Amino acid sequence: MSIVNETRAAIAFSQELYRTRLATAYHGHLHRDPVARLRLAEGRTDPYRIYAELRPHGPLVPTRLGNLATVDHAVASTVLRSASFGVRPVDEPAGTEATFDLSFLDRNEPDHSRLRRVAAPAFRPRLVRGYQERIDQLVSGLIDQLERRGTADFVADLAAPLPIAVITQMFGIDDTVGIDAQAFARYGAALGGSLDGIHSLRHARELMEAGTALLAMFDQLLTLRAREPRDDLLSVLAAERGDQVRAAELVPMCTLLLVAGFETTVNLLGNALQALLDHPDQWRLLTEQPDLAAQAVEETLRWNPPVQRTERIAFEDQEIDGIRIRKDQWVMLLLGGTGRDPKAFPDPDRFDITRSHALEHLAFSSGIHYCLGAPLARLEATVALQQLATRLPQLRRNGPVTMRRTTLIRGPLHLPVAPGPPGRRRDQPVRERPARGGPGCPSPPCGPPAG
Repeated sequence: MSIVNETRAAIAFSQELYRTRLATAYHGHLHRDPVARLRLAEGRTDPYRIYAELRPHGPLVPTRLGNLATVDHAVASTVLRSASFGVRPVDEPAGTEATFDLSFLDRNEPDHSRLRRVAAPAFRPRLVRGYQERIDQLVSGLIDQLERRGTADFVADLAAPLPIAVITQMFGIDDTVGIDAQAFARYGAALGGSLDGIHSLRHARELMEAGTALLAMFDQLLTLRAREPRDDLLSVLAAERGDQVRAAELVPMCTLLLVAGFETTVNLLGNALQALLDHPDQWRLLTEQPDLAAQAVEETLRWNPPVQRTERIAFEDQEIDGIRIRKDQWVMLLLGGTGRDPKAFPDPDRFDITRSHALEHLAFSSGIHYCLGAPLARLEATVALQQLATRLPQLRRNGPVTMRRTTLIRGPLHLPVAPGPPGRRRDQPVRERPARGGPGCPSPPCGPPAG
């Protein structure tokens, strides 16, 4: 492309970007349009207040663009499970609007199942459980580092390193393959940040560079694994090239697995710890009963999921809950709002890790597009929360939380923490404490302060 054409393309992109921003600001600020407000600072700060405003307007609320939005759990579940809805118009080719090709996540049937079937074996529950020992080791090492430092950014020092270490192991990336693992992680995080859209020309350039670099890395790895297969995910994918999957479809699939495996888990972990520390009674309960970690993960997914929305388009005229939906009409499924639906979850705004119905949430979607990596994300988050509650029962916030400036993906960007006052780790033997007032025990009674 010539310099003149590149300049024209950049100008057109900028004009469209700022036109969209102005329209969103106009309808959000002046007309108080709830869908527009979700994309503004108000919605990034507290989308749940806007979801609550939408709820009294019915199960399907018209948007200013002529589509529909829902925070109704039953309606969203019906749409996600229905074969009469898809992720894109029937005749529209995949990858035409997305920042990068989302592989089977962005495909209707039959291509969706054809591609998903290739990657699915690596995420079967039995195989995922095989990663537990490695995840235990990774979490333990990251907590060791946090204890030595005394203070940390939970996101940068634990929530982000954990899933990227797991996914690089799944891909078989080690010192023998000639790939810079840190650069690999950095490019994956950059693409993950594009799920909420492109924010500037600089952002677009960064994404192009990350996409180009990952393309080269995955091409190199797939070629290597086709020649020298191992027991890893890339070897499985390389073996399928030319059979079920075209060569050009493999890199987008690898990129999707990288981005989804990172973004979901890092924000799930951040949201979970933030919720627990914001609700000291729930954190204390978890430290007393670390086996509640899995339930804490499910309650986080219901109460503040990392993915706040998804969309589906109607393939035909139909009716749901008495409301007419036209062919080619989009339905915006506000997943964060469905988790607070009082018809599905009693007292929905209360964060309660003993809640018995949290598994019914839609945080991992539903139907044929149910998140392939959900078992792995659950395992990583459960192990991390269990070890944190066991080893650092007095963990506390150590500064203000900075949230991501995104609306599709929700989670903390920075979450400063400190281990708290020195205290006995739960995995250390109990030492007998002298009787109150006895030798070696000062007044007031010894032991860490309550709370």
